[in-house]
Amino acid sequence: MRVTTGKWLGWIGIILAVIGFFYAPVWMGSFAVVLGLICLATPKKGLAWWSVALGVMAFIIPYFR
Repeated sequence: MRVTTGKWLGWIGIILAVIGFFYAPVWMGSFAVVLGLICLATPKKGLAWWSVALGVMAFIIPYFR
């Protein structure tokens, strides 16, 4: 994959994870994790790991409320 594709996938994953903190955390968090894992195939590893980490947090936090 190209670098720009990885950049866009990473940023979209981060945005979905942040939206997941407020609305539909299970769906948005899981989509963010999936996009982050796809983004790991690109050179943008930092964005990929941020997307995965935020997606996991958005997915797990509602279960502790």
